[in-house]
Amino acid sequence: MNMDLSMAWALIIGFGLMMYVLLDGFDLGLGILFPFIDHPDERDVMVNTVAPVWDGNETWLVMGGAALMAAFPLAYSLVLSALYIPLVFMLIGLILRGVAFEFRFKADEHHRPFWDKAFIVGSYLATFCQGAAMGAFIDGFAIENERFVGGALDWLTPFSVFTGISLLVAYALLGSTWLVMKTEGGLQKRMRALSRPITFLLLAVIAGISIWSPIAHPEIASRWFTMPYLLYFSPVPILVVLVAFGILQALNRRAEAMPFIMTLGLLFLGYSGLIISLWPNIIPPDITLQQAAAPAESQRFTLVGALIIIPCILAYTFWSYYVFRGKVRVGDGYH
Repeated sequence: MNMDLSMAWALIIGFGLMMYVLLDGFDLGLGILFPFIDHPDERDVMVNTVAPVWDGNETWLVMGGAALMAAFPLAYSLVLSALYIPLVFMLIGLILRGVAFEFRFKADEHHRPFWDKAFIVGSYLATFCQGAAMGAFIDGFAIENERFVGGALDWLTPFSVFTGISLLVAYALLGSTWLVMKTEGGLQKRMRALSRPITFLLLAVIAGISIWSPIAHPEIASRWFTMPYLLYFSPVPILVVLVAFGILQALNRRAEAMPFIMTLGLLFLGYSGLIISLWPNIIPPDITLQQAAAPAESQRFTLVGALIIIPCILAYTFWSYYVFRGKVRVGDGYH
């Protein structure tokens, strides 16, 4: 029963983190794209496309962290110990970004450029730290007797810097395709043009991670390149190429929603590749789900709450996107 509960919680946490990446990704992507747009009205339109939903998107990050603490306390303690610095800077970035989001609407013309810069810095900082933390997680932590024994800067490696930059590219594509769907006119045209090179760049960084991680970690290479796993998992990279090609085709056809939907699919494939590489370890290199699990009674008790709250989060997330569907135009405002 404990094994089943651990699997259920792994699925819940994985789902929560996936929802955060997909939803808050395009939200952060707007801040990443801000330097490419100079006109104040167009920047206002960009921000107004997410004004009704941006804070709700971050619910999934809170839920994932709380679920990890409840279901896998050992994993929670190791992750916080090993990634304390990037996680703190990620939170600083999210706070700076949230404050800038609210204040730029209230600021006069003289002070608004300051808050625009704060919005940009917060978006880049939060995204890079998330990607760097992911890279450090893939590399694994120095653990002895279920305690982190590494240094404060062990997370900062060439690979983690690369994954941090890679996530900036991924979120930028989410943001640009979101704006293709939600805007019109000159802004939409620029985002459509910008989405094409970002798609190629994202394919390049996905290829880089896919080559780098198996070279650095033989256990990941054996998962992907030995039989019968090679047969099982070979559709993933094939689908990545096909979906990326589909994004470019949709942009060329001047489709509006499809580029964003296919970008969500592309990031989901990347997320699934990460899970395949690390499974069944919840903390690389060798802490498994069962080793990190809380007592079965604790997992069972908290699972009841999760099964109540997750449908509520899904319901209000769906409803908010449904209510605020459609195009956002100049003059449509946040009040």
